[in-house]
Amino acid sequence: MPKLPPDDGDLSAGLDERGWSLLPALMDRGECEDLRALYGDETRFRSHVVMAQHGYGRGEYRYFSYPLPPLVERLRRRLYDLLLPTANRWRRALGQEEFPGTADEFWRACAAAGQARATPLLLKYGTGDYNRLHQDLYGEIVFPIQLAFLLSEPEEDFTGGEFVLTEQKPRMQSRPYVVPLRRGDAVAFAVNDRPGRGPGGYHRLKMRHGVGEVRSGERYTLGVILHDAA
Repeated sequence: MPKLPPDDGDLSAGLDERGWSLLPALMDRGECEDLRALYGDETRFRSHVVMAQHGYGRGEYRYFSYPLPPLVERLRRRLYDLLLPTANRWRRALGQEEFPGTADEFWRACAAAGQARATPLLLKYGTGDYNRLHQDLYGEIVFPIQLAFLLSEPEEDFTGGEFVLTEQKPRMQSRPYVVPLRRGDAVAFAVNDRPGRGPGGYHRLKMRHGVGEVRSGERYTLGVILHDAA
């Protein structure tokens, strides 16, 4: 099981300061390989998306169906607990209602709003594939932080394929970030809006994420989104 550290301040500080935070070496090689192997088992998934058919880029991904694989289920629950304090601090700053205290309460709220489909997914990129900048919004309820786990080793399994983020401040040009990931690393990042402090108080900073072009090989990622889909 991935070893999630307690938030010693670095996680929340990174999220507050730039909208993302790197969590190194959360998965070992065996866990990454086990998750990659699931991609070929169609019975695990509720849908298969070929990005080029929708203008999303190139590559493909599959959304897990419920029940989730045990590792993904445990990981998702622990991530909710870990990220909840930051998520609720952001909600308060933006004048929004706080999220429930437990993951089960949160997912019941999603279901009551018509969002009952699983959102964790595996993504597969080959040579020449990429993912356009986007936001993973699936309904009215949006947990503001999600994670991506790199399951392949750069320079060994693939080249290129950098994880990228952009931040849009009001009336300013976008700021880009390139996040350095190795196999087993995760990046926690803002799904959509996050609070930024200005002279007049808090304002909304809009984030988008994507993947640069893979120059060679294959790149696999586990995406862990905490809100369910309509």
